[in-house]
This record gives sequence, C-alpha cells and structure tokens, in this order.
Amino acid sequence: MKIVLLGAPGAGKGTVAKLLTDYDGSVQISTGDILRAAVKEGNELGKEAKAYMDRGDLVPDSLIMKIMEARLQEDDCQSGFILDGFPRTIPQAEALRELLKRLDIRLDMAVNLDVPKDVILDRLTTRRTCSNPDCQAIYNIKSNPPTAEGTCKKCGAPVIQRDDETEKAIMNRLETYNEKTAPLISFYEKEGLLKNILSLNSAETVEEIKKYLAG
Repeated sequence: MKIVLLGAPGAGKGTVAKLLTDYDGSVQISTGDILRAAVKEGNELGKEAKAYMDRGDLVPDSLIMKIMEARLQEDDCQSGFILDGFPRTIPQAEALRELLKRLDIRLDMAVNLDVPKDVILDRLTTRRTCSNPDCQAIYNIKSNPPTAEGTCKKCGAPVIQRDDETEKAIMNRLETYNEKTAPLISFYEKEGLLKNILSLNSAETVEEIKKYLAG
C-alpha cells in the first residue's frame, strides 16, 4: 500500500500506521523519523538539516523534500509506505505530488482519521511518556497505565506529562492543525484520493482501510 495518513494531533495516526505495517510489510515514514535518521547518518542532507535544527529553526520544505525523495527510493519502500503526518501543508502536498510523479509512484489513497475534539482531548491529556530519552514508551493513565509508582514498565524511569499535552497546549495545537493542515482534506478530495474514516478504535480503522485497499 502507498497511503498518506491525515488527522489532528491525537487522532491515532502513529498507532494506525504501526498496525498497517504489520499487515503487509509497508514501512511507516514520518518527517521526524527521516530527519533524525539523516542527521544520524551524517550525509550531506543530514548535515544541512542538523544545522537548521541546532539553531532551533524549522527545516525548510525544499530540504525535507530532498530527504523524502531519498527515503522513498530505499529498498524497504518498494513493498509500500505509510506517510504518517506528512504532508502538513498544501505546499508540501503539492511538492509531494510532483515528487511522486517524478518517481513514477502512485498513491492508493489519503486517509483522514476523523476523531471528535472531546475524544482527542481525553486521549492526549491522559497520555504519559517515559522520561528516558532512549525509551520514550507511551502510556495512558486510563487504558494503558504505567506502574502504580508512576514509572515505565519497560525501563523503570519516571513517566511524565509532556508540556504539549496539557489541555491549553492541546487546544493551541488543534488550532494550528485546523489552520494549516486541515485544508489537506480538501486537497486530497479534489485529487480523488480521500477516504474519510470516523476513527474511534485503531483496529477497526485498520479494517476499514484494508477494505478500501481490497477495492
């Protein structure tokens, strides 16, 4: 499969993407992952990205697209890929469209995970993250709690509520999403690629996507 996953922060894109990789061996690709990988490899693109990141600046779209182009041509993408949280803006979507055309790759669909705001708020305000930078395991105090002592079940480090997962921060993130990223829904609808799924349960969402893929 070759799909783009759209959805607000907390919509469950990462979880759905992981379940889809288990389904057919497609690889999950997020902008953060490929930027970190490029920096770690220390290639020319990675060095350029690191310079922006070290200054605290956003990596420009032109550089992200170069790194994305290199990533999509790696061997593990031949069986398929799931773009998790990318593109984020219309200019990125337009650049991706041109890139895929140049690489002779055709998207199967763009899936929008439609999740009510109250569900997103509940998911994110109850999320906790392992404070160990080498672990970063994710917990939920309702559905998947850490230990009773508030420590990670994997490594024993304390779990924390991230600064961007307080209710005020989440509302700001949703406003940013609605302003910059939500227009992608219309973009992919015009492209004839959009599938809109009410996503309250990740496993059920994956089954819906599988049905679309089966045609």
